[in-house]
Amino acid sequence: MIQQLVFATNNKHKAEEVQHLLGQLYKVLSLGDIGCTTDIPETGDTFAANAALKSSYVAEHYQLDCFADDSGLEIEALHDEPGIYSARYSGVKDDQRNLQLVLQKMEGTTNRKARFRTVISLIRQGEHFLFEGIINGTIRQEPAGNHGFGYDPIFEPAGYPITFAQMSMDQKNGISHRALAMKKLIAFLKEQTS
Repeated sequence: MIQQLVFATNNKHKAEEVQHLLGQLYKVLSLGDIGCTTDIPETGDTFAANAALKSSYVAEHYQLDCFADDSGLEIEALHDEPGIYSARYSGVKDDQRNLQLVLQKMEGTTNRKARFRTVISLIRQGEHFLFEGIINGTIRQEPAGNHGFGYDPIFEPAGYPITFAQMSMDQKNGISHRALAMKKLIAFLKEQTS
């Protein structure tokens, strides 16, 4: 029988993406699919801790194998801010206000080094595993591009003359921090079931 795996997300598109990558190995379910309407608190002080809070909640309350991710932008000159507060850096969940706050704090700063980081926490058959993806780059002086979300318009990945927001979804998904972490997770799951 095909094994079920919960992705602790309310984003059905994200769950479908992972389902596509895993093929027939697992049936990927979203939080909505299992009837979980709880807003799982992310009170950890690292990406790994927040991802683990979400995967643990599902494993404990629903007795299902689960994985969850947490991601953010870390800027060297800002002592790795916004980090775990990336989604609410300005105090509210507003991409434009968060992006503007970063640019404001970076004014006059020559060190533009930054990285996007994703950590995935997997709980499978009672065991806990972590997978990390990092992409290095720089922060642009001004936003460019209309694709993506969050800080994509000001993040230029190393080796590319354009921002994430100027890339097609396929191009970004091929190199992004989330894609790198997902590839590690999927390779692990395929190895476990072979």
